[in-house]
Amino acid sequence: MGWGSWAPVMREPRGPVKAVLIDLDDTIFDHALTCRAAIAAVRRTRPFLRSRPLDELWKEYQRRLNEIQPDVLSGRLTGDQARTARWQRLARSCGERLTESAARELSQEYRRKYLERRRAVPGAVELVRDLHRSYPVVVVTNNEVEEQEEKLRFLGVDDAIDALVVSEAVGVAKPDPRIFELALARAGVPADRAAMIGDSWENDVLGALGVGIRPVWFNRFREPRPDPIPVAEIRSFGPADRVVPLLARAPLPTLPARAVGPAPRQL
Repeated sequence: MGWGSWAPVMREPRGPVKAVLIDLDDTIFDHALTCRAAIAAVRRTRPFLRSRPLDELWKEYQRRLNEIQPDVLSGRLTGDQARTARWQRLARSCGERLTESAARELSQEYRRKYLERRRAVPGAVELVRDLHRSYPVVVVTNNEVEEQEEKLRFLGVDDAIDALVVSEAVGVAKPDPRIFELALARAGVPADRAAMIGDSWENDVLGALGVGIRPVWFNRFREPRPDPIPVAEIRSFGPADRVVPLLARAPLPTLPARAVGPAPRQL
């Protein structure tokens, strides 16, 4: 998404942050590195997976996940069906053709390894609890309700979350502005009195800015900034006295309509 000579116009928020919206996967729950560890474990028992380096295989898996995820969000595939299809496609990229039953077996093995290795993003649980002491905290996430609720219970932060807004339940997914508007309604604050913390530039940063929420980009893998939008950035979660003040200082640029991402899509 190029910006050309366009320069963002800075808006002055009407007052201090009164609520925090936060992403779940790869912001609180460490999906990416749990996924990598599970693939490494499965790869040891499947010679065809060792035809590609682990990091290359992991990135290919993530690409296949993103490719199939819209079918899960729309209800065309269940989570289990999507995982089976994902492993069939991943195997083909390694030169192996798996039957549906073989792919399902591999998917189930991967799922067991994933659940054994799952974990929080370092510092995220402590941050959520610190935020909850001062603000309503609303998790805004794309996925299935049952899976996201279970992750919060596993991490032990379900009692520190005031509301959970999941794409499956509300019928729209980030970066659609409607999911953020629903989250604001749950938090009981106007857009410019909320901050959004998330790892996805498209879903969390541009999605939040599209409705006037102050975004804080969680960039733990030190990815290059896709566009020179002056939004707050953190690369790790440390003590609350370092992270929380960013919420109040987070700038709020005004974006042209084309910058907000794809047109809203009804799931």
